[in-house]
Amino acid sequence: MGRRRFSRDRQGRFRVGLEGHEQELLKALPRQAQELLERDDPSTARVFPVAYAHDARAEADYRDLMGGQLLLQHQHSLDTLAATAGANTIDEGEIHEWLDAIEVLRLVLGTQLDVTEDLVHVDERDPRSPQFTVYRYLSMLQEQIVDALASALPLDGTGRGGDSGGDHGDGPV
Repeated sequence: MGRRRFSRDRQGRFRVGLEGHEQELLKALPRQAQELLERDDPSTARVFPVAYAHDARAEADYRDLMGGQLLLQHQHSLDTLAATAGANTIDEGEIHEWLDAIEVLRLVLGTQLDVTEDLVHVDERDPRSPQFTVYRYLSMLQEQIVDALASALPLDGTGRGGDSGGDHGDGPV
């Protein structure tokens, strides 16, 4: 999983270098997460964290005000990921949607697996090992997307990004 899957091209779009099985996974997982979100499954609790832990009234008001908008945003991001998982390039708005969708997927899967910061290794004989592999894969994708977005940030205050916004031929393989 060490190869780069995302790089920015000269037009500011992002080249995506996913293999077929990765594309299929990223088309299927959003649908599964959306079903859980629609059912208000307990595994989606981390997707909607408590804003006012010590004030039930304020928390209820916050949920009434923001809950629906957050749900719509996450559903839109999951739709975008599923619809563009097979694309060769995506634009900056779409890559941000991917980032949100992958975070939703990680939060749901992490809750289902009871992932903690202390988790270092899962024995491959553990029946949950395939799900942990998917969780680590999503984490790696998230990191690579952040790296691709960061490549255009100025390094020295000159306004030029880390890769000068251009393609140096070391994109996804």
